[in-house]
Amino acid sequence: MACINKLAILSRTLSSAAAQATVKPPVQVFGLEGRYATALYSAASKLSQLDQVEKDLTALQATIRSDKKLREYVTSPIINKKVMATALKEASEKLRFAPATANLLGLLADNGRLKKLDTVINAYKTIMAAHRGEVVCEVVTAKPLDASQSKQLEGALKSFLKGNESLKITSRVDPSIIGGLIVSIGDKYVDMSIATKVKLYTDVIQTAA
Repeated sequence: MACINKLAILSRTLSSAAAQATVKPPVQVFGLEGRYATALYSAASKLSQLDQVEKDLTALQATIRSDKKLREYVTSPIINKKVMATALKEASEKLRFAPATANLLGLLADNGRLKKLDTVINAYKTIMAAHRGEVVCEVVTAKPLDASQSKQLEGALKSFLKGNESLKITSRVDPSIIGGLIVSIGDKYVDMSIATKVKLYTDVIQTAA
């Protein structure tokens, strides 16, 4: 309960219009990262900092992913929470991050949730994509698709769009699925991988044995 109450700080303390109703995101994101991202979206919206916050977080995510030492430092359970929060606040000022971005980092540090930073950023990106009318789609295949296959798949996926929505596709290769593909689009999830089919058949055989 205390964690949920602290999340409200992200919306309340940053906005001079704290009495305003919470700004609801255009799409619901779940889990702890979803709650942080939703609170951030509400605060940034009231401060007219939505795009700046996304820019800050995208740059920060890229830096952390490419810098192993920084990643280990940020997620270290050894470093004192208050020390980390202070360091992040100072870094945010030097990097000229938006107040909403700086407050998120400080809140995550105070709550010992910096390990969730990457997923919080992804959740915020999902909200912002919906804000722009984009439908986020992830396609997982056992090997990269060629140009013809990509075009054919994109055409099929566009049938899920409504009105002025646009499609934003990200592709990922995972050899463990053996073949076929896994598609996540909006709130829909379709697993057509060979690995899943093999597991299904194996489970049926074991049950019948």
